[in-house]
Amino acid sequence: MFTLAKDRSQKGKELRVVMVESIEAAMDADDRVVALEADLGGASKFTNIQKSHPERFVQCGIAEADMVGIAAGLSVEGFRPFTHTFGPFATRRCFDQIFLSGAYAHNTLNIYGSDPGFCVGTNGGTHTTWEDMALMRSIPGAVVCDPADETQLRWIVSEFAATEGIHYIRANRKDVRNVYEPGSTFQMGKGNLLVQGSDVLLVACGQLVSEALDAAEALAEQGVSCSVIDMFCVKPLDEELLLSEAAGKKLVVTFENHGVIGGLGDACAAVLAESGCGVRLIRHGVKERFGQVGTPAWLQKDFHLTAEDLVNTVKEGLA
Repeated sequence: MFTLAKDRSQKGKELRVVMVESIEAAMDADDRVVALEADLGGASKFTNIQKSHPERFVQCGIAEADMVGIAAGLSVEGFRPFTHTFGPFATRRCFDQIFLSGAYAHNTLNIYGSDPGFCVGTNGGTHTTWEDMALMRSIPGAVVCDPADETQLRWIVSEFAATEGIHYIRANRKDVRNVYEPGSTFQMGKGNLLVQGSDVLLVACGQLVSEALDAAEALAEQGVSCSVIDMFCVKPLDEELLLSEAAGKKLVVTFENHGVIGGLGDACAAVLAESGCGVRLIRHGVKERFGQVGTPAWLQKDFHLTAEDLVNTVKEGLA
């Protein structure tokens, strides 16, 4: 069960620290858990794992495809590997290895793709990924998660550490606003209904859940009642919750730090279209753009991924 944070203006720990602490906890509980890094240990804090569990840490260097191959080999031997690098390098650069050495071979890979979308900041367009969820959703049996905050990330890591299969986590390295109270638990493949409304359904994932909640509050002041779903598990998607909350609404808007092609918006669009429910859907995400250099705050505004942008999309959709 989950409880919403009492103060959503507060931020938790940096998510890279949360990730490392969660993997270390999994290592303490299960000696099959191992960690692999692609020469970003200082930035990701995975060097802490190297110190705490040196016998179960592999520094692979800037060789992401090799890292996935090594992880797949460790899985063959019964280990539960976690790999990390930037989102585009964790997915796009080594997609064939994930697909064949991982999924096709029925191995277990826990992949952390960090700093997705605007979170990449001044690392720029070469390190920006608007397509990682699209790639990972296309793999048969893969589970794709975009956690909203520290509490949800901790829970996801503990679940993946205990489960076989291909698992993808996309998350900021830095701290994000709290959505949930510590100790909250979730259910894989199930979304969380955070706010109940009557006019519009907002479906968000990742750190944009906070922005969606802000938008719902702003719209309520303007007489527009919104439901808000945190669809942290983008695959498998909670179709039942989506359809039940879309029923009777004037509009559904998906909101993601990802391209509109192949991500949360497309996943929801397919379900709504096939159901024949007749509710209009707007996919609010990034359209036909590459990344660029800037601070995360500036990039979030430039790519129109703020609460204010979402409010405008809802108002235009209703008009």
